[in-house]
Amino acid sequence: MDWSRAKTILIMSFLLLNIVLGIQLWSSRADILELEANQSATAEELQRLVKSKNIQVPADIPKELPRLKEIVVKFDENLTPEEPIPLKTHFKFDPLINKGSFKDVLGRTGIAHAGEYQFDPMTSLGGTYVFHQMYRSLPMFEVQLELIEENGQVTAYRQGYVEVQSENDQKEQKVISPYIALRSMIENYLPSGSVITGVRLGYHGQVYNSQTMYMVPSWRVSLANGDVYFVHAFNGAVEEPQQNNK
Repeated sequence: MDWSRAKTILIMSFLLLNIVLGIQLWSSRADILELEANQSATAEELQRLVKSKNIQVPADIPKELPRLKEIVVKFDENLTPEEPIPLKTHFKFDPLINKGSFKDVLGRTGIAHAGEYQFDPMTSLGGTYVFHQMYRSLPMFEVQLELIEENGQVTAYRQGYVEVQSENDQKEQKVISPYIALRSMIENYLPSGSVITGVRLGYHGQVYNSQTMYMVPSWRVSLANGDVYFVHAFNGAVEEPQQNNK
């Protein structure tokens, strides 16, 4: 397959889709900009909404609003994230004990590119410890390294790894506030009594039939029931929930 041509077609398809979505969401973007102009009022409004629907939100909602671009990445074909790879040396992994030294722990495993991943406690469940590959200090949520535990010892791993191919010829945009993202979700998606356990900014995309993936800056909102929402960090569009981000 001509990967260069396939990548170009994929990029053009998503650019056209973005244009259509941009037209559809222009009015909502105008509302977002108006809300962003008064952050304190937006936070106060969110608090009123949270109380009215008895929704719990974490105290550590991010404050920094960086300027970002969409990216295009290509998976390393030599790594197969679907298949477990046995480790020659088994070891015990405890996130509470190893906190702050994850890179040292991964470095001793012999796993390629181990230093480029960051631990994610939100998706590390059932004896599988999940790390996301980082790009410019932000996680790429669909690019994961998983340590697989058996009988208290990490015995194998699964790994996906990408190289960033392009940031496109676009200008950087300031991401929307997480307060805006949460307000939209609480108003339109979450039932009363929901518990939000985490809010994190990163890159989110979907893998299609090729090894190339288009990723957009997104707020990931995790719920106590295992549901995961992604909110487009430029236009505020909310994606349907995914179970455990898998």
